[in-house]
Amino acid sequence: MPRGRRMFLAVTPPEEVLVDLETFLEPRVDADPDLRWARPEQWHLTLAFLPSVSPLSLGRLAERLDELSLQTEPFDLRLTGGGAFPGTADARVLWLGVDDPLEGLDPLARRCRSSANAAGTQVEGGPFRAHLTLARLGMARDVRRWLQVLDTYAGPTWTVDTVSLVESHLGQGPGGRPRYVEHGSFPFA
Repeated sequence: MPRGRRMFLAVTPPEEVLVDLETFLEPRVDADPDLRWARPEQWHLTLAFLPSVSPLSLGRLAERLDELSLQTEPFDLRLTGGGAFPGTADARVLWLGVDDPLEGLDPLARRCRSSANAAGTQVEGGPFRAHLTLARLGMARDVRRWLQVLDTYAGPTWTVDTVSLVESHLGQGPGGRPRYVEHGSFPFA
């Protein structure tokens, strides 16, 4: 039986937010050769990871996301503050968090996960933790210094008004990174 498509539902910051973050990081990215930085065109906030979406589920998922988008109000976000997975002392991933004053992102992630489940698609991952992945480390290590730097960043506020359905092709992008293909964009009412 063929495997389904590897996909995720995400919020993608607008170009001006990406440029602001890239400008902040640019003088710092070469300072640590152990970090493998994500490319700005790959920056996003994952709401739900869908490891295997069948063709039948894909159509149902799009219908559910259309319904979700009609019931969702836009809200403001801002990228700010750093973090690490699994933790500061043994980091494998470096990320930026969000300032979500209207608390719109958590409920949106829950509704995205519910929509995927209702469409017959499995959702993977633990509890939702809003973050934008910046870099990965080949070996776990302490990133306290990086978190101090990232904690000084506060990006511009933008309005979240769309959820994107994105297919991920592992290892097919530049430098062996994933290649992302947007399959649908679902603007809010």
